[in-house]
Amino acid sequence: MNFSIQPQLANERVTLLPLKESDFEELYAVASDPKIWEQHPSKDRWKKDVFQNFFDGAIKSKGAFKIIDQATGKIMGSTRFYDYDENENVIFIGYTFYGTAYWGTGTNLSVKTMMLDYIAQFVSKIKFHIGAENIRSQIAISRIGAIKIAEEQVTYFGEAPKLNFVYMIDQDLS
Repeated sequence: MNFSIQPQLANERVTLLPLKESDFEELYAVASDPKIWEQHPSKDRWKKDVFQNFFDGAIKSKGAFKIIDQATGKIMGSTRFYDYDENENVIFIGYTFYGTAYWGTGTNLSVKTMMLDYIAQFVSKIKFHIGAENIRSQIAISRIGAIKIAEEQVTYFGEAPKLNFVYMIDQDLS
């Protein structure tokens, strides 16, 4: 791999900074809202012990970010690059969540566009795991041009497998 899956990225709206252990409390303050997780396969991730497991997996991935609001300097949520496969020339973007104050504001499109612009320099295929019940995220990912290609059981770090849809953007087909 001749690129970083945890660079610092920024645009006019947001900054993505590598997630650090010291970010737990501030990120949990955002993630502790049960509404965020209603459509997610892990509906109880708002609970501190469950979120701690999610956070530990994010740190171990070495591809996770905290998303910072350029206007306020506050943490908006988190996302990550993961499961890079050099042979298949593919990487995943996911584990993304935002505080509800940022829903419907164009934040997700801004973040995903920035991530795609960066990572598309290095891989030809970008995939996304989206929870089978997460209609909001399925619609959002379709709007950026991702196509549903599969359904599979995904085992989140330290959790039981859950049904996810796999979406993909394949630059070789563009």
